[in-house]
Amino acid sequence: MAKEAVVLLNMGGPNNLEEVEMFLKNMFADKNILTMKSGLLRKFVGGMIVFSRTESSQEIYRQLGGKSPIVGHTKKLVAKLQERLGDDVIVDFAMRYTPPFSCEVVERIENAGVDKIYLIPLYPQYSTTTTKSSLEDFEECYHKKNGKALLVEKKHFFENEKYNQAILERIKESVAGDDYRDFDIIFSAHGLPKKIVDAGDVYEKHVERHVEILKEMMVKEGMDFHETHLAYQSKVGRMEWLTPSLEDKLATVRNRGVVIFPVAFTIDNSETDFELDVEYREIAEELGFKEYRVAKCPNDSELFVDALQEIYEKMK
Repeated sequence: MAKEAVVLLNMGGPNNLEEVEMFLKNMFADKNILTMKSGLLRKFVGGMIVFSRTESSQEIYRQLGGKSPIVGHTKKLVAKLQERLGDDVIVDFAMRYTPPFSCEVVERIENAGVDKIYLIPLYPQYSTTTTKSSLEDFEECYHKKNGKALLVEKKHFFENEKYNQAILERIKESVAGDDYRDFDIIFSAHGLPKKIVDAGDVYEKHVERHVEILKEMMVKEGMDFHETHLAYQSKVGRMEWLTPSLEDKLATVRNRGVVIFPVAFTIDNSETDFELDVEYREIAEELGFKEYRVAKCPNDSELFVDALQEIYEKMK
């Protein structure tokens, strides 16, 4: 039997402090991130951003132990999925902005002689800035290699029940047996410039639908939070972004306990472990919150492995 391959795609993160500049350069060279038509203008603007953010970004990763947690979590997830799927399927992963890059993963898979590759971007909701960017990157590498395998792509999976059970499991762990009514829950999604959404990106619609699904599931599970909210984090620059911002949302929550779940991420990274758990925690404490808890992403949880196995099997 000819082998198949499953490749998980994600944005990546620095494996060491030296890779921080590479990470930023690759991100802001991405035409799906900086959407201006002029490549020269993109290079200029991207260069300015990299210059202004490299040192502060290195300090963030220094506080996280000198690297992003995303690669380590992903390796554990890949190992579990490989064990689940068995020897007839190769499971690998590629990152968009840091190693391992798509082109080196393509090389490995081609050498194994597979005839079908299942691409699963680890973004629950579709966006041109994440899903489309990662798929295009892999496709470009594969076509340069003149690969002959059939590429099968998954565009989003926020409706997958097993995946959403993995989210609820993490939220339950965060509440840890306390009374749900003592907490509001905020589903925090990575922000996006409004002009990208206005140009037809479906990300906001997917996020809103995802939160509605999770609210329905929480009711069935008896997870009776005081109130449920949606907010957006990680805004940069002066451009108009999706609202409400997480900072503004925290200011309106009157309950003194809050749980944050990073609904746009499947794997913990600097935006969850530092931005949410450190920077926004400081904001919450200044606002007088008695309890501020950040739920972990699914990472390599068994329920997430179940979900990925089901997604792969339904793609066949």
